[in-house]
Amino acid sequence: MSIPKLGVGFGWRPELAALAARLEGLRFVEVVAENMDHGIPKAIDALRARGVAVVPHGVSLAVGNAELPLTVSVERLAKLQARLGSPFVSEHLCFVRGGGLESGHLLPVPRTRESLEIVVENVKAVQSALPVPFVIENIAAFFEWPGNEMDEATFLARVVERTDAWLLVDVANLHANARNLGWDPIAFLDRLPLERLAYVHVAGGEERQGFYHDTHAHAVVPSVLELLGELAARMPSPNVLLERDDNFPGEAVIEAELETIRSTLSMGGLLHV
Repeated sequence: MSIPKLGVGFGWRPELAALAARLEGLRFVEVVAENMDHGIPKAIDALRARGVAVVPHGVSLAVGNAELPLTVSVERLAKLQARLGSPFVSEHLCFVRGGGLESGHLLPVPRTRESLEIVVENVKAVQSALPVPFVIENIAAFFEWPGNEMDEATFLARVVERTDAWLLVDVANLHANARNLGWDPIAFLDRLPLERLAYVHVAGGEERQGFYHDTHAHAVVPSVLELLGELAARMPSPNVLLERDDNFPGEAVIEAELETIRSTLSMGGLLHV
């Protein structure tokens, strides 16, 4: 299975539906899978009729949980993919529940060999229900578990190697972790198997009380765009998606951010040459 070239898109939200409807060059959007449980909006079907790819992005499947993903959740995701004709499906590499308790937040997975075996088994369980590639995303976190046996990039690479999953690299999450946890973001990119890159997330955030928060409600900061350029220098012309979930600006602001992303990708490609 392969990943199609889709260019630059954005996360579909009702507040951005009018913009999506009028952008003639739009090739793909992403929908939060759980938000589609009560039906597909007519605006999404209209985009599909124009040939716009619609990618389901989950937030609760949690392939990092100690238990196998809930069968009902996997089946729901598979039905949504079939309904939308999506070229791939994505989820976060995290855990959200354990012992019957819900965390209410995307939490980092302990990066141990034992945890790796659990994640591999869970990813394969999801893949067995999907006829299209399954894509896993790095998350933003404010802490790391003690006793980690490998860094996140190595952990991601091993999951991909063991499962043939694809990568969704969120450069905003990477920037947040580099800023808050003291990571080297360039070393992170260099450890990833970018030949398995499906697409990239770009989002805005802000500094608050000494921490960088990946809010999806503010402008994309220059440091995130710099990381996008570094990624594009290693893997030219990746699929890129802009996320915005709150504090929606005027359409002109979103369009300007999309154009800035395209310009950054172009410069990244020149660096690669």
